[in-house]
Amino acid sequence: MDTFEQNDTSHPLHETVSSHIGAIHKVVYAGFFPRFIAYLIDLIVIWSINTIVTRPLLNLMNLSEAKLWINLFSASNITTSIIFFAYFILLTYFFRATLGKMIMGLSVESLIGSALSTKQVIFRECIGRYISMAFLGLPYLVVLFTKRYQGIHDYFADTSVIKNKMRQFKEEVKTALT
Repeated sequence: MDTFEQNDTSHPLHETVSSHIGAIHKVVYAGFFPRFIAYLIDLIVIWSINTIVTRPLLNLMNLSEAKLWINLFSASNITTSIIFFAYFILLTYFFRATLGKMIMGLSVESLIGSALSTKQVIFRECIGRYISMAFLGLPYLVVLFTKRYQGIHDYFADTSVIKNKMRQFKEEVKTALT
């Protein structure tokens, strides 16, 4: 019986997988539109948290009009920003996905190891997301043109978003290539 050696690059399976790697990436990694829909769901969740919890608390403590010098540094903007970044950082760190990604069947994965590190999550969800938002969200469009559908924030952290149902297939392809 013919067995597949791990390092045998002349095996037909290795050649087939190698020649179709672009098509495999399209099947395994989440493209722009599922990620966009997940992001919209996340924004609705964050808006809900701010509307139901944060604003009433600020009103209760008479801080709804409080600000430092300019409106950008208002108590409302600061707490909204904290909720926004905490939501993405904590859910990605603990669950590898935000609620939007969970609903869409997506998760964040590390391209350099098996588990997401704290550093990767902070770079991806805080620094990378802040930079993308600072440029009016245009860096998110990079997802449309990259091999693994990575955004700028994914490149900062060596991560990508994968379709959960394709996780095992990706591992099998990875094994076939090594």
